[in-house]
Amino acid sequence: MTRTQNIAIVGAGVAGLALAILATQQGHKVNLFERGSTVSSVGAGVTLWPNAMFVMQQMGLERELMRMGGSPDMMRQFDQHGSLQTEFDVLAVNSLCGFPSVTILRRELMSAMAGAFERLGGKITFNSSISAADVMKLGKDFDLVVGADGRMNSVVRQTLYAEEITPRYHGFVNVIGVAKPLTAVPDNVIYDFRGQGQRFGIVPVNDGGCYWAGAWNTSADKERPKADLYAELHQRFHDWPEAVKKILLTCDSASVSRVFVHDIDPLPFWHHDNVLIIGDAAHASLPTSGQGACQALEDAWHLTQLLNQTDNLEIALQRFYQQRHIKTSSAQKVGREFATKIFSEQPEPLLPTSNISAVELSRFWMQGLT
Repeated sequence: MTRTQNIAIVGAGVAGLALAILATQQGHKVNLFERGSTVSSVGAGVTLWPNAMFVMQQMGLERELMRMGGSPDMMRQFDQHGSLQTEFDVLAVNSLCGFPSVTILRRELMSAMAGAFERLGGKITFNSSISAADVMKLGKDFDLVVGADGRMNSVVRQTLYAEEITPRYHGFVNVIGVAKPLTAVPDNVIYDFRGQGQRFGIVPVNDGGCYWAGAWNTSADKERPKADLYAELHQRFHDWPEAVKKILLTCDSASVSRVFVHDIDPLPFWHHDNVLIIGDAAHASLPTSGQGACQALEDAWHLTQLLNQTDNLEIALQRFYQQRHIKTSSAQKVGREFATKIFSEQPEPLLPTSNISAVELSRFWMQGLT
């Protein structure tokens, strides 16, 4: 839009902070509200594929994140005995996309983004538990209200729908954490080990450290103590390949957490009047898509571009959904398909080389960006 907009953003996660940065850079006035007492860093780490790094470049964070994170050039998939099944040339896709891929601890990513917003003069209002009534009030006080308040309990999403949108559980848990430098894992290779209904991934970051995830089929027992799941993690993977054993021996126990993995079904709309949802609130995908944070970042970039193309907010928000829902729905679908095959009794090789070429993948990732 040609005039300055007053924008309220609910949620200081990846989507909320990215939008806050980009909108502030373009001269809009941003108020960012976060229910927690600090910027959220839930999750061990994030892989920023080239489409995400395109957006990071627009925010001026590309070089900082490349210094902070890792730069994988290969992804290799093994069975639970350590036999190589397939491999994926990350550098080839990076070259086609024109941007790098970066692996980074989530806490470092969020710190970098929060710092960028602060340098622009932005402030986050913490301990702000926004209710449905608050959303309606914000809608009257601001030109645009954006819900970036997550997949599980998005209050802003719920104000848009008469019936409750219930996240869908997909039958497996991710136990995640970070580990100290490992000699068993090269610092430029992402490792993906798969067995029957089980998976263990190791993603190197900087200085030889890594983040990791062990996943298996289980019921969503949120009352089960974390210590029990941690014990099961060791029991399930103690005899897997050496790299996995090293993780179990060296991981930072304080960093370990668990996620019962949910997504949401594609939604028919993301806005009503001047209230909009983005990121996981609008199109949460499974981690098997590899695109959750990437698509959240794309949302922020596309939305700010559209806001500056027209003074008609309704047209801008309609175009936003039209431009984004096909790509985000595709990412959701891919994540579900991968999860079904990974956690079946007969897992299949699923790296991109097995069903999509580097050219096709680069076209999908960069669709709508360049």
